[in-house]
Amino acid sequence: MKALAKAAVVVGGVVPTALFGLIIAGASAVDASGRSTGMVGGLNLAAMPAAGRQWAPWYVKSAAQCPGKLTPALLAAQGYHESKFDPVVPSPAGAIGIAQFLPSTYATYGEDSDGDGMTGPTDPEDAIMAQGKFMCSLIKRAEKSGYGGDPIALALAGYNAGWGAVEDNKGIPPYKETRGYVAAILETAKKWATAMGPGVAGLGSGSGADAVRHAYTQLGVPYAWGGGTPGGPGTGFCDGRNGYLDGRCSASVTKGFDCSSLAQYAWWPSVKLPRTAADQYAATASRPVGRGDLKPGDLVFWSKSGPASIYHVGIYFGDGQVLHAPRTGKTVSIQPMDEAMPKGDYVGATRPGA
Repeated sequence: MKALAKAAVVVGGVVPTALFGLIIAGASAVDASGRSTGMVGGLNLAAMPAAGRQWAPWYVKSAAQCPGKLTPALLAAQGYHESKFDPVVPSPAGAIGIAQFLPSTYATYGEDSDGDGMTGPTDPEDAIMAQGKFMCSLIKRAEKSGYGGDPIALALAGYNAGWGAVEDNKGIPPYKETRGYVAAILETAKKWATAMGPGVAGLGSGSGADAVRHAYTQLGVPYAWGGGTPGGPGTGFCDGRNGYLDGRCSASVTKGFDCSSLAQYAWWPSVKLPRTAADQYAATASRPVGRGDLKPGDLVFWSKSGPASIYHVGIYFGDGQVLHAPRTGKTVSIQPMDEAMPKGDYVGATRPGA
């Protein structure tokens, strides 16, 4: 929304993070074996740019605020054409962030949706939720307006040029930018809502790609030291050193995954990995993979002093990124490998599947 004042702030209405994974798991299509097909809540991950895949669960959640009117694919496509999924990019008009809000507009629709105690147009989770609220309000205006044309297209035009411009023209304004914006988003949304199958592009096919798709359904689930099983998230425990947050045992009251249980969950049942990161390395060390040869699903490991003391495992996602459960207080997420853990601690990778 380059030409328009965007959406806004209020604090409250936070959905607990523990429910987030359940929302996404329920929205993810699976095949007969129970594994994800690459469609998450109507979004084809393989069709999306890598930069946008990590936000897919939030687009699913945001669209759910306006059932029957918004789709995750439409919001994701809009986010792509607004910012290329850059959480902090500014525009010459003063808009900023993944959904390109003016701070004054964000103040009407934005809130601390991710529960991190902060909110603003450069907080991508909060901005995506505000984007859905704003679009929903525009769609409702379009439906009541009596103007010809698709209410979704009218709402997109309002997001880009301002609802006043839609009213002045009693429809989509004749501006080249606005008409191109609406057409591009609708076309992109159509592509991203189409199930192309796991063997086409992006994540690719095979057991490794299937493992990534399976783990992706848990994006946003909390980290819980000692928690998680091959069947899904579980409550963890504290061991005197790990599992604590702000001086309290967080793991014992958190249902989630730690790094190795997420890897185990991802590959189960095609490869039944052992429970700990060190044991997973030992079990797969006969199939090492060079960093330049990594493929989706490969296990990547970090250690302070070699294979004997591995402390973290992640699942290679592709494009130099890792899908992992980072640490207490964080959630299952996708990060660049060199930012996931200290770069110097990277010890190597293995390939569990053939």
